[in-house]
Amino acid sequence: MNRSYVRANAIELQRLRALVSRLSDRELGAMVNEHWSVAGILGHIAFWDGRALFLARKVQRGEPLTASEEGDVDWINDASRPLIHAITPRALAELAISIAEEADEVVAALADEFVAGLDESSPLNPARANHRSEHLDEIEAALN
Repeated sequence: MNRSYVRANAIELQRLRALVSRLSDRELGAMVNEHWSVAGILGHIAFWDGRALFLARKVQRGEPLTASEEGDVDWINDASRPLIHAITPRALAELAISIAEEADEVVAALADEFVAGLDESSPLNPARANHRSEHLDEIEAALN
């Protein structure tokens, strides 16, 4: 059973904590690109970790994942951006950490049988590290 995602998630969670702890409120408000601030990207990470947390809890309750939980997600990112940016930067940063911690805990506890049955088409990806890493790299590049 390959559960290497548990360690990878923990590494990226630590990276997230370290980044947030060293950023000033001004840096959290800095724009990374034309659409997203640093804090906005952290809110985006929190949103998608929250989705993984929701789906993992659903699995733990014995409820099946459905086709409606899959598919194109670009519209979700675009629709959530104004709401995410309405939250104060420091609150978004702290939220990103707390949701990441909880998501990592819950996906680490998923049953081996369930994890073994996951593939690329699953709406639940317990490997949260990949998504976090992509966006943390983006933030660090923009701030350097």
